[in-house]
Amino acid sequence: MDDFLKEFFPKIYRRKQAHLHETDYCKYDNQLLTLFTCSLYFAGLLSTFGASYVTRNKGRRASILVGAVSFFLGGAIIAGAVNVTMLITGRILLDAGI
Repeated sequence: MDDFLKEFFPKIYRRKQAHLHETDYCKYDNQLLTLFTCSLYFAGLLSTFGASYVTRNKGRRASILVGAVSFFLGGAIIAGAVNVTMLITGRILLDAGI
């Protein structure tokens, strides 16, 4: 979305507007945007180890509560995000909750 790009990734937005006839791959070639996108998958990979430990030692209820709190905190951080660091942190917490 253009508003999202303007706020958090202005260089990509300018490149997107300047090169309208280029492929999308060239427009969105940015390491920070890639980190933002991949943080969701990386957090999921790491959280599976923590979730199995909590479930085995504390039970399913504790695992669900930890996931719910993590999901809530991630959503709150993303909702109030003012920079890319907050977005990535929120996404990591959000996916740890899933």
